[in-house]
Amino acid sequence: MHIAFLTPEYPHPRVLHAAGIGTSIKNLVEALVTKGVQVSVFVYGQSEGAVFEDKGVTIHLLKNRKYKVFGWYWHRKFIQNYLNSHIVSEKIDLVEAPDWTGITAFMHLKAPLVMRFHGSDTYFCHLEKRKQKVKNRVFETLAVWQAKGYIAPTRFAGEVSATLFGLDKRQIKTIHYGLDLTQFDSIFPRRFEKGLLLYIGTIIRKKGVLELPGIFNKVRAVIPEARLVLIGSDAADIQTQSSSTWELLQKEFTEDDLKQVSYLGKMPYAKVQEYIRKANVCAFPTFAETLGMVTIEAMALHKAVVNSNIGWSQELIIDGESGFLIHPTSHAEFAKSIVTLLNDQGLCEKMGNAARQRVETVFDIQQIAQENIEFYKSIISK
Repeated sequence: MHIAFLTPEYPHPRVLHAAGIGTSIKNLVEALVTKGVQVSVFVYGQSEGAVFEDKGVTIHLLKNRKYKVFGWYWHRKFIQNYLNSHIVSEKIDLVEAPDWTGITAFMHLKAPLVMRFHGSDTYFCHLEKRKQKVKNRVFETLAVWQAKGYIAPTRFAGEVSATLFGLDKRQIKTIHYGLDLTQFDSIFPRRFEKGLLLYIGTIIRKKGVLELPGIFNKVRAVIPEARLVLIGSDAADIQTQSSSTWELLQKEFTEDDLKQVSYLGKMPYAKVQEYIRKANVCAFPTFAETLGMVTIEAMALHKAVVNSNIGWSQELIIDGESGFLIHPTSHAEFAKSIVTLLNDQGLCEKMGNAARQRVETVFDIQQIAQENIEFYKSIISK
């Protein structure tokens, strides 16, 4: 079986961008290779055109092209033609693509298309209750309707996407993202920096970062020595038209609290893991996700997590057992859970161990890869 993945991101030094979607794809494709599946990854929107091998995966970089008119159409046709040439020459059995901005709209591929609901613009606009560009809605709808099969990383993401795009919920297969747990060994889980609260993710409104100043202020009212570290790329803020959410965020902290805050920007993932290991508690007050890779990564490293309680998160964490689930706007309750963990190392350790066990049971990539293989086979056989 030869499976192709079309994606705008993938974790590799030669690829321009990589985030949660790219990480989830890489985890999956490397596990598929170990199970004897041939895999090709086509990464569009790149600064160069190239083909190379990495850990048994063939990676195609598709150079971004400019067109005088109807660029959105001709860009898709270029990708379509490139894909089709390799579908035929390399006998690709199935193509998987993301839902974001409907990249496969107007494409006619020579292999069945599976769409994974990583989180469309339609989905995020719905969760954030903000207006969507008509073009994005049209493209995403056309792309969804052209697919022969659908996967969602959580039931919540699948059911919401089904409603938004007029699909039968039963058409969507729920297959969680997975982790290679051999890469998440926490040899000394009891070694951490006491009082260190960690947030990892894009600095953007939908991730709940603007709730952190209110939460952190209430934490420091009880534990003045507490520190907050933020890691991730800065992003523009659509609501205020600001070019930097970090600039907005700084203004929300009190002067005293800001002295205890460190923003480290984007960093290599090996360094991110170091900070997860250093953390006493991890906090993710996000409003919009399909699953949230960084949450299960922190859990895999035996970390106690205080997470948003919205939809998808209830499929990740058992509240009060493998983490705490609280609405991001409930600052007092969110802070109370953080303080409880910071003050009770026994509870912190117990919850971190339960979090690791939860990941081993539900998010092991070897199990997840086999579920994907069976689903791909069912689509190919049709």
